[in-house]
Amino acid sequence: MRNREYVYVEVNTDEGVTGWGEITGTSAVSNRAVCASLRHVSDLIKGDDPRLIEVIWNKIFRSFTYMGSRGATTNIISGIDIALWDIRGKVLGLPISELFGGPVREGIPIYCHPEDGSSVEDSIQHAKAIKATGQKSLKTDPWFPHHTEESNGYLTGQLSAEAENHGVEIIAGMREALGPDFEILIDCHGRFDAPTAIRLAKALEPYNIFWFEEPVPVESTHALRQVRENVNVPICVGERIHTRWEFIPILENELADFIMPDVTWTGGISEIKKIATMAEAYYVPISPHDASGPINVLAGAHAMASVPNHYRVETSRAKLNAYDVMIDHPLDIRGDKIYLSDRPGLGIELDKDYMRANALEGYRD
Repeated sequence: MRNREYVYVEVNTDEGVTGWGEITGTSAVSNRAVCASLRHVSDLIKGDDPRLIEVIWNKIFRSFTYMGSRGATTNIISGIDIALWDIRGKVLGLPISELFGGPVREGIPIYCHPEDGSSVEDSIQHAKAIKATGQKSLKTDPWFPHHTEESNGYLTGQLSAEAENHGVEIIAGMREALGPDFEILIDCHGRFDAPTAIRLAKALEPYNIFWFEEPVPVESTHALRQVRENVNVPICVGERIHTRWEFIPILENELADFIMPDVTWTGGISEIKKIATMAEAYYVPISPHDASGPINVLAGAHAMASVPNHYRVETSRAKLNAYDVMIDHPLDIRGDKIYLSDRPGLGIELDKDYMRANALEGYRD
């Protein structure tokens, strides 16, 4: 498990019931910004009835209108919303997955990531180790670590021929080692210009990739359309798209074969359920993104348990033992599925003593 910061949200009630949420970002800068805003939101919702999840969701959302309705705003809402659903489940004595009409499947399908390998040989060995656990799907960015062209924040959106070819060699090696039936998902992290993304997708077409994720930066649906119209691989987008409103043009314009909102960024369990229902009407599968901790995994799994058009929930690794030190009940991952317990709410409690002992300076209570 990579070393990283985790940002958790604790919502307390005057009845003594506590809910947990998560809003871990991908950088220290985003994590600090969200933590600062949370202090304001704490005052905003103090005294509100935790049953009124929709009211609280919209109260926070509308109070940040002039800051923008995506990014930090939806991150904050997500953490609180997940915690409120955790509280609701605990009060009713039911897992969150039972609060939406009950599950439609036993075991929630997942996929994971191999360790980052700089060589083709390392990448192949990491992929084979995942298959050995019973997993049937993995996602990788074959152009990681980032190359010289990207040293200043993906300014050009391009890669050298050497970097491009190296990434293709990695996927060719993985396909040969894993066989024809194993699902290989490609993540571009939204960093290429349109011609580069098109060229990369075409180079990978012979290796039967399952999807090509975030080929271009999220700001331009025109660039996404350009890629989609010129490649023969399925497209997936969504980790940097927030709320149901931003998914409308993706679905209406047929710009993606899969969508992947992050339950800790897009607006929480309440919002990802709405997005899933929208996508269901278009017969587009939903596969929640996850780049953070155990609450992210569980919130996504609980939300997807009752979603007919669910593909897989993302996890960082096939084995997530590193989370065990943070939580009172380890995640139950067997093969390519996570199994939810019958414990109420999310089904876990965070270890506050561990949190305090390992909190960053300035964030200890």
